[in-house]
Amino acid sequence: MNKAPDISVVVPLLDEAESLPELTEWIHRVMQEKGYSYELIYIDDGSTDHSWEVIKELTQRFPAIRAFRFNRNYGKSAALQTGFDAARGEVVITMDADLQDSPDEIPELYEMIVSEGYELVSGWKKVRRDPLGKKLPSKLFNAVTRSSSGIKLHDFNCGLKAYKNVVVKNVKVYGEMHRYIPVLAKWQGFTRIGEKVVEHRPRKYGKTKFGMKRLVTGFLDLMSVTFVSKFRRNPMHFFGIYGILSFFIGTVIAAFIIGRKLYKLYHHLPLRDVTAQPLFYIALVAIIIGVQLFLAGFIAEMFVTTTQKNEQYLVIETTGGDDDD
Repeated sequence: MNKAPDISVVVPLLDEAESLPELTEWIHRVMQEKGYSYELIYIDDGSTDHSWEVIKELTQRFPAIRAFRFNRNYGKSAALQTGFDAARGEVVITMDADLQDSPDEIPELYEMIVSEGYELVSGWKKVRRDPLGKKLPSKLFNAVTRSSSGIKLHDFNCGLKAYKNVVVKNVKVYGEMHRYIPVLAKWQGFTRIGEKVVEHRPRKYGKTKFGMKRLVTGFLDLMSVTFVSKFRRNPMHFFGIYGILSFFIGTVIAAFIIGRKLYKLYHHLPLRDVTAQPLFYIALVAIIIGVQLFLAGFIAEMFVTTTQKNEQYLVIETTGGDDDD
């Protein structure tokens, strides 16, 4: 088996034919100057231009290239996961193909992983070359993610990141979760997460793939990853708390309505039918919601109990015994 390279550079792309030759030569030049062994993994996420033809031509000049082509556009998360599965390098670098990420940042990112003990280093585009309509949602996403995850990063969605190989092999990226890879990594126990200010270059070719749809999907994905990361192994802690609260509120309201009616009956005061009072229906709805949340929690707990039987736990180091085991 060939020796694993020092660095795997994973580059997802969609319709970036114009930038690929320049990006490839730039990465190769940096690796040669620093003496790194490397592999360059391109994942063509269903491009409709001639990106794949360009990649095939580049493989004739650069043997370090490995490439994968999707039959249609599956999204950046799927492309990154394919690259992570294929990566063999001690350090895995991800970057975008549009030349807005500078390959000159690779050596410092590599050293932060190898020499400084970080497991994941995220780039921070402190000075962004994006329109205001892209900057403001990004700042909002980063602030909410930082608050909910406890990870002190400024730019979760920066495409330029560095990882220890063990991290990418144990973080599963799906849906649109590529924005929250640091959160997924922390969930898996990789807590040595750092940040590096990186250059954000103006787009040289093509156009941005950013759309308004990301405003909606981004928040939905954040809610999903936050819930799953906190309550994956004990969903009853979520459903049970709110179920108890809802059931308790409904019961208190119902007890108040019944107690007030009994009081008025005893003192021969005028009274209304219970079903004629809006509070009765509020109490009924609260009790029903409480029961439903409890049932959802029980079902989720049963599902977790079943799936955990086959769950694999990550062992990153052993000592003692037979070294050949």
